[in-house]
Amino acid sequence: MVSARAPRAYLPAVALAFAVLQLCYAVAHMDLGWDETVYLSQTDPHRPAAFFSAPRSRGISLLVAPVVDVTPSVAALRVTLVLLSSAALFAAYRVWEPLLSRGRAALAALLFCTLWTTVLYGPQAMPNLWVALAAVAAVGWFLRARREPGRAAALTWLTGTLAAATLFRAHDGVWLALPMLAACAAVREWRRPGTVAAVLGGPALGGAQWAAEAYARFGGIGPRLRVAGDTEGGMGAHLGGGLRAAYRSLDGPQLCRPCHIAAPPVTHTLWWLLLPALAAVACVLAARRRTGAATVHLPVACALLLAVPYLLLLDYAAPRFLLPAYALLALPVADLAVRAVRTARPSVPRRAVALLLCAAFAGHLAVQAKELRANTADARDTTVRYRRAARELGRLGLAAPCLVTGPRAQPVGYEAGCASAQTMGNNRSATTADIVRAAASEPVALLYDPGDPYLPPYARNWRPHRLPGTDWLAYIPRTPFKDKP
Repeated sequence: MVSARAPRAYLPAVALAFAVLQLCYAVAHMDLGWDETVYLSQTDPHRPAAFFSAPRSRGISLLVAPVVDVTPSVAALRVTLVLLSSAALFAAYRVWEPLLSRGRAALAALLFCTLWTTVLYGPQAMPNLWVALAAVAAVGWFLRARREPGRAAALTWLTGTLAAATLFRAHDGVWLALPMLAACAAVREWRRPGTVAAVLGGPALGGAQWAAEAYARFGGIGPRLRVAGDTEGGMGAHLGGGLRAAYRSLDGPQLCRPCHIAAPPVTHTLWWLLLPALAAVACVLAARRRTGAATVHLPVACALLLAVPYLLLLDYAAPRFLLPAYALLALPVADLAVRAVRTARPSVPRRAVALLLCAAFAGHLAVQAKELRANTADARDTTVRYRRAARELGRLGLAAPCLVTGPRAQPVGYEAGCASAQTMGNNRSATTADIVRAAASEPVALLYDPGDPYLPPYARNWRPHRLPGTDWLAYIPRTPFKDKP
């Protein structure tokens, strides 16, 4: 167990281990996922931009823009994100060293970065991990903004990290700021103009692009929120559905929608069930202390608010949704673990407590490693099929400018260098007439799953082609282009 007076090398060592884990497990042979292709296409100069739905934010597109502008290499993108996420892990938890101690900050980082979801999404162009690390840093800078000297720098960083969280996921940035605003209202030492301005200004700055886009594309913030709710399946009081879905998807799949799978074994979910209990114990013990309670209570409050929309307002789940909550809850859990060792009574030696906690952590690591291997393999199998389909479409004659429609059109179209369009569902961006007009002037392909009984009428005279290495067919117009020999 990490000492409360750990040397400076502990947190860098954790960040380095995080990078190694990503390189060993999550980077090799992994092509681009569905959501990744949407985010990448927004700034990729070599491919048409895919439809960008109302719930999304453009932070991750801006983060990867310098990479996709220079090279189309997926490996280069993955390695760059490994380095950036590992550095961000170090920077986020480094903020907490003066608040908790070096040892507790390093242990919290270790607890978070060894979750299978953290490792899997570290090298992916997805926003949730970046919201998590921005949230950890923002809460730390908020707490440090009480102190002099260094208050001005802390407020600047608080504004920046809240802006970053909002830029990556607009609604997450708002949920994150709410407990801080409540603290400003309830506690006199935080009720200072500079602190309030930073808490309000960060989300406003980070959400400015999202708000401008709301007016440009959806007619305002309210209409965009309504469209976003519809896209998410109707956000509302799903008081049991979201929680059950989150529990069932703890060991995958990466998107459980609809989530009718069986719950994983208790051995794989015990850590998740214990997490709120450990956080509650940490809060109770912190309340009994005269000083330092806020360093436990505020991250727990922010974690709860960030988890609310995913656990109570949605009826489906993805394990990555709760990464911000896990990153924040790692802080009080690490503090609790270190205190348990340091305050062990003579009847229960410290060494015995430390060994017990290490044994529990080793078992937890074994579970996480198993889930990481399974979910990495699943992600690899899925993304490889996208690339196989794209290659076959190229062999059939699709070349830019071209259009792919139907299920999975967005990832396959990106891989093929084509635009994508949907005539139904959450990503509807075109009408049937639009597809027919496009087919008269450029190569078009309709992706079709043989298990789906519905084939659009316009494609019933098109030629079907099986896409080797997948379960799908591609329907190609008989004109204006022919198969390549």
